[in-house]
Amino acid sequence: MFELSQDHEDFRRTVRDFAEGEIAPHVAEWDRDHHFPADLIPKMGELGLFGLVVPEELGGHKSADGEGGEFTYLCLAIEELGRVDQSMGITLEAGVGLGINPILTFGSQEQKERWLPDLAAGRTLAGFGLTEPDAGSDAGGTKTRAELVDGQWVVNGAKAFITNSGTPITSVVTATARTGTREDGKPEISAIMIPSGTPGFEVAPPYHKLGWNISDTHGLSFSDVRVPEDHLLGERGKGFGQFLATLDDGRIAIAALAVGCIARMLEESIAYARTRMAFGRPIAVNQGVSFQIADLAVMLENARSLTYKAAWLKDEMDAGRRSLAEVKQAASIAKLYTSEAAVTSTRVATQIFGGNGFMEEYPVARFYRDAKILEIGEGTSEVQRMLIARGLGLPA
Repeated sequence: MFELSQDHEDFRRTVRDFAEGEIAPHVAEWDRDHHFPADLIPKMGELGLFGLVVPEELGGHKSADGEGGEFTYLCLAIEELGRVDQSMGITLEAGVGLGINPILTFGSQEQKERWLPDLAAGRTLAGFGLTEPDAGSDAGGTKTRAELVDGQWVVNGAKAFITNSGTPITSVVTATARTGTREDGKPEISAIMIPSGTPGFEVAPPYHKLGWNISDTHGLSFSDVRVPEDHLLGERGKGFGQFLATLDDGRIAIAALAVGCIARMLEESIAYARTRMAFGRPIAVNQGVSFQIADLAVMLENARSLTYKAAWLKDEMDAGRRSLAEVKQAASIAKLYTSEAAVTSTRVATQIFGGNGFMEEYPVARFYRDAKILEIGEGTSEVQRMLIARGLGLPA
């Protein structure tokens, strides 16, 4: 079975030190100003965070020695960034899972060589445009269209809630689009790479969000956007399947982000309960407080176990020792439990902090706002329950 090695824990400490030194001192200001710290991304790249799953010959840190385990390292990095700030955790998660992974997995050698070295180094970011104003969980309802005309794809449509799509260093967004109709009458959906700055490719102003204020999130529109035919990612008509495959990794990574949230809420609650005085004694002496903190510890233990088991299965699958079905089921279970536990952990922590928990000067307020999206992004809790039920053989 799986367990984290000393190398894993050493890596965790490296990322924690980085997050505490480079993010923690500024996070309250960045959150208040809705500021995306683009200058931090190359520093994360120098630490190797964006290149963990990318082969060395493409600018990453994944070696060909057969050791494997890179995805588990990525989850550790996301957890530790998310422990300090969820927005920076999702920036890494989306940068690798939705930006790098589709190109790495489905791209041609030419596409990999063109885009991945800069992405792996943190010099640029990439996004993946699937969600639309009327097509979220119903990703098959994509309305964006792409027509092949004289050797160019002409793209028209819109996308919503796309992470890392409008930063000063965003280099490309991969967008799903209808490129025809299949024999069964269903839409043929393909993935097309659209470089930033392409005429007709417009990035809307940033959303005014409940949380993840430091994360870059935009709506996108395409008006007669023209890109060469070779900007098709993978095979024509395989875009929907490509995205579903990408989601399996993303769900585990979101679980790691949720683990970071739970861990921070446990730490904050312990520290506050020990020092907050009421009726002449620390509030930790009250079972109504200490029992809730004990429950947080149980949540964290369960969340970590489910997440790193799923990450281990993913690494084992990449090495040919586990099946895709195992990974898909473990990913949905981890994502469902950890995301809901994270939301609960922020509610519990805020309650322990009392009135102070409602004040933005305390980090629990920021985590409370940030947590809700964990139950929505990369597949809602309802979708996860449906997938888990199907994995059990039920006709859900």
